[in-house]
Amino acid sequence: MSGPTPRPEVFSIAPYVGGESALPGVAQVIKLSSNEGAFGPPPGALKALAQSGAGLHRYPDGAMLALRQAIGAQFGLDPARIVCGNGSDELLVLLIQAYGGPDTELIMSAHGFSIYEIAGKLAGCTICKAPERDLTTDVDAMLGLVTPRTRMVFLANPNNPTGTLLTHTEMLRLRAGLPQSVLLVVDAAYSEYVTHAEYDAGVALVDAGENTVMTRTFSKIFGLGGARLGWAYAPLPIVEVLNRMRPPFNVSSTAAAAGIAALAEPGWLEHGRAHNAQARARLALLLAQAGLKIHASEANFILVDFATPARAQAADAFLRTRGIIVRNVKSYGLPECLRVTIGTDEQCSLVAQALGDFVHG
Repeated sequence: MSGPTPRPEVFSIAPYVGGESALPGVAQVIKLSSNEGAFGPPPGALKALAQSGAGLHRYPDGAMLALRQAIGAQFGLDPARIVCGNGSDELLVLLIQAYGGPDTELIMSAHGFSIYEIAGKLAGCTICKAPERDLTTDVDAMLGLVTPRTRMVFLANPNNPTGTLLTHTEMLRLRAGLPQSVLLVVDAAYSEYVTHAEYDAGVALVDAGENTVMTRTFSKIFGLGGARLGWAYAPLPIVEVLNRMRPPFNVSSTAAAAGIAALAEPGWLEHGRAHNAQARARLALLLAQAGLKIHASEANFILVDFATPARAQAADAFLRTRGIIVRNVKSYGLPECLRVTIGTDEQCSLVAQALGDFVHG
């Protein structure tokens, strides 16, 4: 007798593998593999987290009203159009489950975030990947893939793992070229780090119609990756769909308390953005001076191109001998590259020194 049989889609995917956190024999590693915030959680978030522990016997507010109000106040958005989730990943998955399914197509860029493909295949969607231009999403290539079966287009802006972005003008062109029935999901997880003058995280597109959603996260600049907290800003009909589909208490009271406090931390957002901009530019310059190719990034990481997969693998192994963990991105179709998170100034200096030593033997 055989046991229960899962759906065949389960075996069509490779499980998501996050950035490594430990190295054998190394007591204190420099973890630059997961694009986490450089400075950890805000002090106020840690205090709120501790204080919220006294109420752990109570279920949280399923509607997350206080958190949605805090997000709305911070970013100038209507709280009624915000849905909170167990990380933005949960909301991305729910959108795919709601609007995808068998005999539908999901379009993404060739080097887009892998969760889109994983969740899409599990929902029975056909995944269509548009080729990129200079590691940047190609609007015309995406529009060229649209068919009557297309239901969703997923786009991280800035993109992970390339760090490139589309300007607001290009995003408008993408939205205008898509049928009104196609849902455009703008994953703006790294938006707080962007310094480009022609950038919009997705708010304008959401406000312009009924067919675009923007997702955001507390895992990056707010330093709450372990809390698993994200949110979506969407038209009211899509908000209603997400609220029908999400679990009753999908965000914990402790995560919500930490998120509200993180939003209120004086100067945290500004300090994190300013540090990232200068540290990213400095690290890119040092690595370029060492003879390495660096792809321009608007996120809290840079993509380092070693020309061949073998050399990227050798560089990864060399960094590990220095206790430094970065991200091999061969699973994203970029085996010749390593993704390096922007950490503290000291961590960036250590990475630059190590890769300089690698290049020069």
